[in-house]
Amino acid sequence: MRGGREYASWARARLEPCAPPLDLLTARFDRHRYAPHYHEEYTVGVCVGGSEIIDYRGGRLDVGPGTIVVLAPGEVHTGGPGRRGGYAYRAMYPAPHLLADGTLTAPNFRDPVLNDPELAAALRTAHTELSGSTGALDPLEAESRLPWLLTALARRHGSARLLPDTVPGADRIARAVRDRLADELLAPPSLAELAAPLGLSRYQLLRAFRTSTGMPPYAWLAQHRVTRARALLDAGLRPAQAASLVGFADQAHLTRWFRRVLGVTPAAYRNSVQDSGR
Repeated sequence: MRGGREYASWARARLEPCAPPLDLLTARFDRHRYAPHYHEEYTVGVCVGGSEIIDYRGGRLDVGPGTIVVLAPGEVHTGGPGRRGGYAYRAMYPAPHLLADGTLTAPNFRDPVLNDPELAAALRTAHTELSGSTGALDPLEAESRLPWLLTALARRHGSARLLPDTVPGADRIARAVRDRLADELLAPPSLAELAAPLGLSRYQLLRAFRTSTGMPPYAWLAQHRVTRARALLDAGLRPAQAASLVGFADQAHLTRWFRRVLGVTPAAYRNSVQDSGR
């Protein structure tokens, strides 16, 4: 980690329509040490290189690559390079309720340094996508991805009473969600708006939908849009036209999902359909 360029970059992601945005930090430091400070939200960080030393709750945390750090709201802490010199990390600052969708009480993390490689990799990927490094996520996807991971963090590693893991009536719930998403294709409701009429938390809705369909609602919606776009391409419309008519943000958004579902770009599919019809 020595000899690199120090940087810190902040971004914001809107996870809920009427709530404050989520702050996201991407940073790399060789010498910088944070003064004692605190955050009103949780601090959830993933070390991606080097090592960091954090003074926290009267002790010292030694943080290495691939580990997750969870610091409670209002807790004073510092941060600086560890023994190996320099550190790089991605951090997010979620409001407490974003970690409590799957629990009956607010989670408490007795051990602030967690070794969970699978969850660390998923948090890092979500952070990268939400911070705009690889393009903006669809609002329904953004609202689903990170809160689901933060809830998993609380349920796996926090001490809190858990909501039941099985949601009764999963198939009925999934049908209701699919029907509403299909009806509101161009301006789909938020995850919270889908969950509230069913008397569920967002985590419970996601759990039920995944149990019934094997995918989250945003993935079902994207595949439904691809199916509708495919019919429009068959009818001779251009990919950009099809994208706007089925609710994708733009042609690039359609292309990403079209390739995931069908293995080809919309343009290649349209050309092959036209060629085979001659």
